Parts: sequence; C-alpha cells; structure tokens
Amino acid sequence: MEKQTSNYRWVVFASVLFTYFLIVSQRTAPGLISDQLMKDFNLTAATIGLLTSIQFLAYAGFQIPIGILSDRYGPNFFLIIGALLNGIGTLIYSLAPNAFFLLLGRLLAGLGDATIWVNLVLILSQWFKVREFVGLLGIAGMAGSFGFLLATVPFSAWISLSGWRTPFFITGIVLVLSAVLLYVVLEKKSKQIFKNSAVKVKQKKPREKTIVVLRRIFSSRQAWAAFFCHFGLVGTYVGFIGSWAVPYGMHVYNMTRSESSQLIMIGLIGALVGAPLTSWISSRLDSIKVPFIVVHVLAFVSWLVLFSSGKPPYYMLVILFLLIGYGNGSSSLTFAVVRKSFDIREVGVVSGFANTGGFLSAVLLPSIFGKVLDHFHASSASVGYHYGFMIPVIFSLLGLIGGIFIKEERQEAKKPSEITA
Repeated sequence: MEKQTSNYRWVVFASVLFTYFLIVSQRTAPGLISDQLMKDFNLTAATIGLLTSIQFLAYAGFQIPIGILSDRYGPNFFLIIGALLNGIGTLIYSLAPNAFFLLLGRLLAGLGDATIWVNLVLILSQWFKVREFVGLLGIAGMAGSFGFLLATVPFSAWISLSGWRTPFFITGIVLVLSAVLLYVVLEKKSKQIFKNSAVKVKQKKPREKTIVVLRRIFSSRQAWAAFFCHFGLVGTYVGFIGSWAVPYGMHVYNMTRSESSQLIMIGLIGALVGAPLTSWISSRLDSIKVPFIVVHVLAFVSWLVLFSSGKPPYYMLVILFLLIGYGNGSSSLTFAVVRKSFDIREVGVVSGFANTGGFLSAVLLPSIFGKVLDHFHASSASVGYHYGFMIPVIFSLLGLIGGIFIKEERQEAKKPSEITA
C-alpha cells in the first residue's frame, strides 16, 4: 500500500488542516483585546503594536530558513514542533502577569506559526497525487481564511462572556493537543501502517549551494517585484486587522467589541471571494499582471480613502474593508508569478522570500501605527487614525509599484518539434 493511494492520507489531511485552522486564528485574535491589554497592563499603543509585530517578525524572519531545513530534514518534525510552540506561546499569553510574558507568548506563537505553511505544503505533496494536491492546497487556503473568521465575532463573543484569558488558555491547550495528534498521525501511526512499504528514492543531482541560490534570487527583479506585491497586499491587511481594526471601530465609531469585530469579518468575506475570483479572471485574460495591478490599485485607493476621510460613512467603510480583504485574498497571484518565473528547484525559496515581504509589512505597520496614535493621544481618536492610515497608503503604493515591475511573458503553445528538441 502506498501513501498516495491509502485512505489514511485523508486522516493526515484532516489533522494538518485542523492545526493550520487553529494557528491562523491566533494571528489576529489578540487584536480583539488591544484596548483591554492597554487597561489591564497600563500599556501604550506603541507597546500593543510591538506585541503584534514581534509575532510577525518571527514569522517573517524564519520563512526562508524553515524552507531550507524542512527540505533537508523533512516536514513532519517542524510541523509538530511548530504546533507545540504555538500552543505553549498561547498558554503563556493567557497567563501573562506582565508585558514581558505577553511578548514572550507572542514570540513563541510566531516561531511556531513560521513552520506551518511551508511544511503543510510539503506534507500534502508527499501524501497526495498532483491532481489532488492542487485542489487540496486551495482548500487549505480557505481553512486559513476560516481561521481568521473564527477570530472575529465568535472569539469576540467568547471574550465578552468569559473575559480574555479563558479563550486563549483553552485554545492553547487545544493547540498542544493538536501537536500530540500530529505526532501520532504523522509519525507513530504512519510508521506502523507503512513499515513494510519499500521506499525507492531516485538519485538527485547535487544541489546548488544555498548562498548561490539566494544571491541569484536577491539580484532578480522578478523576485523583488513579488516581494513588494506581497508587502503591499498582505502586510497592510494582516497588520491592521491583527492590531488596530477592532479598536478603530470602537474608538472612532463607538461600536461594541462584537460590532467592531464584524469589520474583520467583512474583510474576510472579501478575502474568501478574492482568491478564486481573481484567479478565474487571470485565467480568462491569460494574464497575471493586468488583474494583479487592478487589485493593487483597488487596495491603494481604499487605504487612500480611509486616510483622506479618517471616518467615512459606515456603508463606505464596509465597501473599503471588502476591497482591502479582496486584495489580501488575491495575493495568491504572487505565487502564480513565482511559479511561472522561476525554476522548480527555486520556487520554494522564492515563495519564502515573497512571503517574507508580506509579513515584514505586517511587522512594521502595527508598531508605526501605534506610535502615530501615541503621538496624537491628546486629540480625538479619529485624528490619530487619520494620520495612522498614511502608513498603509505608503505600503500599498509600494505593492502597486511591485505589480508594475512584474515581467510577464505569455508563453505560446510550442510545436511538437520544439518540445522534443
């Protein structure tokens, strides 16, 4: 019995997907309690921004190293350790007596999060055939969006009922248990089922030195274009949603926490629509660059409107959050650019580099935004947010420039003689 034809592969898929779903929910869930942490621990807005940034800094900093290590030593170990670190970090966060332990908890959660996506992709590629793999990767992306969705109204309602510590504590326990589940499914049970399977490994050509590959990527215009595309779409959305979206609704529009968390849900609806719709449009037009630039323009204009008005009418706010979320969902085109532009042996490293751009933006935005809010703390809330929105305007403009610099060569169908040559 082979892995790719066994029914057991669906157990693997469900276990990995459940863990990914939970971990993604913890990227933005702390943003629901930013104002409570400021009161409970007497923290400044800049410190709250740092709490969000440190998690994304760990994520961004380890993307490329984790890809290299997982390729060399296998994905199972890193996925299990990642889930365990995320669970322990969430537990420490829930029990934190001061700001230091809050930071430590988010750092560990970020380190765990950094291992998840790359290893999820590698594990699915081992257990599923190519035709299955492509579709399941899309489902995995949707699971991530539903993880973000969990950290909106449902998690907010739970916090309102029981306080903020209990939801994070229970989620941390479940994440630790999911690490145990992954160990049983991926290591213990899998080795028992497939212990008699003969594994044939084809001899591979010697790999290029990592430094040579990285030097070539860092000097590539296309790699930097992908980096800034992700920087402009993903980081602005994730960075703002994960830190200041809920306080923005509460302080500027006088919403309740639950009502304000619905703004995040609106963005998530846009993200859920963005990925399949923009991919379909791209296929119909036989172009990645044209629809991608349109998406970047929409995101840039949306942030510009928020900056210009500070407090737009609520109906317009809903439209803007939908468009910003749509841009985040459409960011999957970044990896379509990577796949079309680079050798298959470099796609993983370049994908990690591009993904680093998105989460570097998510690191910078909350802290800078928080410093702006602190600077205008004596003014009305809308004034601080008005100037704070200048940050995502600049970041999304960099994303638009990245989209413009994408080089797209449409590949014409090759003749049989060209294919066999």
